[in-house]
Amino acid sequence: MVIPTVKAVGIAGTHSHDTGVCVTQSPIKVDATATTPYDRLAALGIELPPAPPPIANFVTHVIEGNILYLSGQGPREADGFLHTGKVGTEVSAEKAYSDARLTGVNLLAVMHDALGDLSRVRRVVKLLGMVNAAPDFGDHPQVINGCSDLFNAVFGEAGQHARSAVGFGSLPGNITVEIEAIVALHD
Repeated sequence: MVIPTVKAVGIAGTHSHDTGVCVTQSPIKVDATATTPYDRLAALGIELPPAPPPIANFVTHVIEGNILYLSGQGPREADGFLHTGKVGTEVSAEKAYSDARLTGVNLLAVMHDALGDLSRVRRVVKLLGMVNAAPDFGDHPQVINGCSDLFNAVFGEAGQHARSAVGFGSLPGNITVEIEAIVALHD
């Protein structure tokens, strides 16, 4: 079976031997000497906060076999402040990108809490990114890139993932973005 190579016009990409698909490179650059996820986080100036607690009747994660399922996280600061607003009217796509990156940091905090060591991550399999978007907003993928770019920087090729980025009429607490993840683990 031949898998076609897909390239985005005008965007530099790298070829993944696992999928046969060309993916765009993360604009986040990490020092080449940073070899572990924690080294890469430090190189990015990121210190993981405590894992945010669930906001309702659910758990932050479930491990089933070698798969870690992460419940949706939002753009919550370590002090509990939530970034809110409707993307496309009250919040710019650039600000929402930053909120998606912060959400990615929170997902990493939950991963660390669940696994004890981010080096147990074999691959980020899939993200579902939800944007609290105005009806005419159409840049959902660019917003969720905030999380995707972070995961690519922290995990390298293992951070390249399948993804959906969709708009919603509202999200809990009027947060700007919510992202959930599925992660494959080393044995």
